[in-house]
Amino acid sequence: MEFIRLLLAFLLPPAAVYIQFGVGKHFWINCGLTLLGFIPGMLHAVYIMAARQPGMTKL
Repeated sequence: MEFIRLLLAFLLPPAAVYIQFGVGKHFWINCGLTLLGFIPGMLHAVYIMAARQPGMTKL
């Protein structure tokens, strides 16, 4: 499952964040970053997935 999330982080960053954390502040931040530019959204998705465990809400 980790490989699929990383692959999604490079292809569809908001989908990867949604799978790991659901609809929350990280999802909306990632959607905004992806709309501003694909690279910032991708970097945020990879960072947030590496820094956080699924289900944790505080950063």
